[in-house]
Amino acid sequence: MKNRLREERLARGWSQGDLAERADASRQTINAIEADKYDPSLPLAYRLAALFELPVERLFFNPFVPASGD
Repeated sequence: MKNRLREERLARGWSQGDLAERADASRQTINAIEADKYDPSLPLAYRLAALFELPVERLFFNPFVPASGD
């Protein structure tokens, strides 16, 4: 699932380890999500969105909805 996790994390100056600790996840999980190799569980997706103070829809993109402008 496409996402803005890396961009949001870097904008705050956080390492993958920093984000993993804040989100109660492993660094490997954060790495896999950022690389689009793993889709987070719904609770983890909401936890990550809350950390960035974003709606989950702004952090993760629904593959079943066309992108804006399409």
